Amino acid sequence: MTTAASAGCYNCYAPPPCQTCYQQQYVAPQYRTVDETVMVSPGATVAHRTPAQYRTVMVPQTVMVAPPGVQYERIPPQYATRQRTEMVSPGYSYYAPVQMGCASCGY
Repeated sequence: MTTAASAGCYNCYAPPPCQTCYQQQYVAPQYRTVDETVMVSPGATVAHRTPAQYRTVMVPQTVMVAPPGVQYERIPPQYATRQRTEMVSPGYSYYAPVQMGCASCGY
């Protein structure tokens, strides 16, 4: 009886009798890079308080010339782009016929 090794089929699977020799093939996983926008820091509103302003108009008298106030400063959010790798298709293996000579069947 002829085995796969004696039929010239090395490192492969050949169902008896040696008709076609099959070898395992590997397909690597496929990846792609995706750009995505992410927030680095959120926006904010900052209050800046201004004190009242006083001035001396006569020697013993000080009067307010501007009342206290608040000014608001809006700080917009900051964004950045980062790259992320994601899998498009997982790796897999399959058996493919190998074109080899087979001693028992003559091909």
